[in-house]
Amino acid sequence: MVTRRLSLRRPAPGDIDAILAIHRDPRACAHNPSDQLTARDEAEQLFHRWDAHWSGHGFGYWTVRPAGAGEPVGFCGLKVVEFRRQMVLNLFYRFAPAHWGAGLATEAATAAVEWAAAHRPEHSVIARVRPANHASAKVAARAGLTRATHLDGPGYDGHDHIFHRPVSAGQHR
Repeated sequence: MVTRRLSLRRPAPGDIDAILAIHRDPRACAHNPSDQLTARDEAEQLFHRWDAHWSGHGFGYWTVRPAGAGEPVGFCGLKVVEFRRQMVLNLFYRFAPAHWGAGLATEAATAAVEWAAAHRPEHSVIARVRPANHASAKVAARAGLTRATHLDGPGYDGHDHIFHRPVSAGQHR
């Protein structure tokens, strides 16, 4: 998939070093410390989990690059997860800190939410955001998700604020 400034594609084995570089940076994982990686084999395992999701569902997390060429600047996409006894699409975005503040996460996240509406309208989309992660909350809102305080609760690394795009009109859960 291509947006105005970005190329989003299925991760490949050649992206493992970028997975490690971004997930090794403590700033990139500050709000989700359990996601921080320290070794290449951890990045390989993460890549294989992402690849298995793609193989099983036909979509998943994308490697995000500047349109045309260049090194990965981040990762963004959707993963099927169980949330409150329902299958939903979890919106994920994580970018190298050197690329923060340029609107790239918002552009990629918006593309993911639009893709979900077009290709998986029967699934809600959620983003789980730590209360102190104001930048992530802005990305979720700008991507078209709305704050759903009634869904807030404990997450993997602490309390989650939930942003949500409900099932599209006329679709069943």
